[in-house]
Amino acid sequence: MARQSRYSSRSNFRSLSFKGILRRAALYLLFTFLASSVGLCLFLRWVPAPTSAFMVYRHVEDLIDDGSFKTIRYSWVSAKKISPYAASAVIAAEDQRFFQHSGFDLHAIQSSIDMYIDGGRLRGASTISQQVAKNLFLTPSKSFVRKGLEVWFTVLIELLWSKDRILTVYLNIAEFGDHLFGIEAASQYYFGVHANQISRSQAALLAATLPNPILLRAAQPSSYVLKRQHWILRQMQNQ
Repeated sequence: MARQSRYSSRSNFRSLSFKGILRRAALYLLFTFLASSVGLCLFLRWVPAPTSAFMVYRHVEDLIDDGSFKTIRYSWVSAKKISPYAASAVIAAEDQRFFQHSGFDLHAIQSSIDMYIDGGRLRGASTISQQVAKNLFLTPSKSFVRKGLEVWFTVLIELLWSKDRILTVYLNIAEFGDHLFGIEAASQYYFGVHANQISRSQAALLAATLPNPILLRAAQPSSYVLKRQHWILRQMQNQ
């Protein structure tokens, strides 16, 4: 009986010890993730992003689909080398309350929910800050874990970066066409000029393709893209 008691005690001890190891490992991994994500965001507050998770995803997608490695057009430029029309156009097109919210546009989220309840299509309400978080740090996969990470990184960049920095990063990593990233590469590819030379109309055309730059092409704009361009120009005028 005493032997069984000692065996049971050792078994319970091993079980508790194993749980303790798992708990410490989980806490260590959580601390490592939090510290590294904060450090990375602080680093990118001043340093140009050499690439983004979404660009890496494009490469992986190519390798899986046909085993190729297609070159990505990407060239980082500072805020001083970007036309103010570009910033105005993407704000008008994607996030008109960009300078008012703290990363999440609760008004847009509520409007989207109300529209869905009334029988309309559930539309996205992602802010520019959220798009920077998911394009820079995450892949396009959809899951609750990924959405939670998007929220975490959005909070981080809103806390650690200025609004101007968020906008600069967005303009540099946004996809404007097939394997075409950033306002500088897009300006040169579509218009033959640098990002600081694009016109108001050209900036609005690029912004008009942002919901889906693979389908909505700036090189051969459809009637929908042109209508959206004109709408963006009106919104820029009203800002």
